[in-house]
Amino acid sequence: MKTEICIIGAGPAGLMAAISAAAAGARATVVEANTSPGRKLLLTGAGRCNLTHQDAPQEFVRAFGVGGKFLSYCVFRFSPQDVQDFFARLGLRTKTEKDGCVFSAFGRASDVKEALVGCAKTLGATLSYGRQVGGVGKEAGSFVVRTPQEQISADRLIVATGGMSWPRTGCTGDGYRFARHLGHTVTPTKASLVPLVTGEVWPGRLAGTALENVRVSARLGNRKVITVGAMIFTDDGIGGPAVLDMSRHLTEHLPGKTPIGLTLDLAPHIEQAQLEWQMTEHIAANPRKKVANVLAEFVPKRLSVLLCRQASCDDRLPAGQLKKDVRRKLLRTIKALPLSILRTKPIAEATVTRGGVNINEVEPKTMESKICPGLFFAGEVLNVDGPCGGYNLQACWSTGALAGSSAARSR
Repeated sequence: MKTEICIIGAGPAGLMAAISAAAAGARATVVEANTSPGRKLLLTGAGRCNLTHQDAPQEFVRAFGVGGKFLSYCVFRFSPQDVQDFFARLGLRTKTEKDGCVFSAFGRASDVKEALVGCAKTLGATLSYGRQVGGVGKEAGSFVVRTPQEQISADRLIVATGGMSWPRTGCTGDGYRFARHLGHTVTPTKASLVPLVTGEVWPGRLAGTALENVRVSARLGNRKVITVGAMIFTDDGIGGPAVLDMSRHLTEHLPGKTPIGLTLDLAPHIEQAQLEWQMTEHIAANPRKKVANVLAEFVPKRLSVLLCRQASCDDRLPAGQLKKDVRRKLLRTIKALPLSILRTKPIAEATVTRGGVNINEVEPKTMESKICPGLFFAGEVLNVDGPCGGYNLQACWSTGALAGSSAARSR
């Protein structure tokens, strides 16, 4: 089979690349190992698909840290607002929540997938499923893509295979193998946006207990890192958006010779002095109320009992009998609950992959390889990862759109 542009991977980056290439008049063929497209896309945002984040491009780029400079051109070229406008043209309305996260209006990831697939097909792109690519090569100026069913010859090749996170969706890291074979180096992969495993066992007793707003703090050398958002206790540690964002900063340091210390502020919306005043007033009005029930005014009930134990306080004690020093100890557990982090959960449980194709070997204004002309990369296969909240999907849209249009222009 002969095509102008072969795209490996029918995830968000691959589908956007196909749309962009086909819109520019190129013959684009997408090959996907799964029997259907967008398998991982369907799971994003807990099935709601967090499309992007409502940020100005410069703020968006800054959120990626060291990878932001590489993404700058493509994000300014196809910004978060451009993504929303693109889906609006496809008939998919979006809504922006108060935290800046942008979802499809009806909260169904399947709507996003169907809009992308429909657009790609309408523009003339060919989508082939159940095609596991065994290898790639370059012969006589053309790329050769080998699958069990056929061998595809292409003038240009876009690798949009994703990373190694959520392998049950088909993300197996094959793109790294293809990149190496074509001359690229691949930065070692690690888990990013991933739950953390604690040295303490007590979080397991609270598994499933969630908090809507927590401040998570860690000190890494001379640098203090703070993330804010929802969190949840798990069987062996902690998870949720605030924790996943913290994991981005910790993953390079874990596992280490010693655990990394974290502190949780369970009531970040209120200063400790104000919290103490509120608690004192509540106790004065309800002196017979059990201490745990007083704490439950500020944190979930299951957590209040454990906080009492952390402060060596009888949770059944009438609050009016609470001594001042114990009350302040309880306050400290609410405002600075310590945890020790042993390691991250495995990369299979991570939302995204840290590491991948070395971005120094990719031209940021085209997504074309600096090593192998005609080879392009898009999406999570690149060594770029951002925080929770639609940032990583936006990177897929932006790099995919640029890779597709650049590949089409290079005819």
